[in-house]
Amino acid sequence: MEKRKFGKKYTVFRGFSKGVDLDELAWKLKAKFACGGTSKDNRIELQGDHKPRAKRVLMEFGFPEEMIEVKNG
Repeated sequence: MEKRKFGKKYTVFRGFSKGVDLDELAWKLKAKFACGGTSKDNRIELQGDHKPRAKRVLMEFGFPEEMIEVKNG
């Protein structure tokens, strides 16, 4: 979670391996969370605070639970 200009919140997903198609994953996450966002610099940025659901949704997309870390702050 990052706060940016005008107090807007962004959820940032980072640390993906080389085999992950970030553009496709970003598209799926934006559809799932009904928000805007982008993928750049090996990370995905979504508009809004999506931390409460992030781990569960990534697990739905096939990422193993032990590889997902949700950080506070």
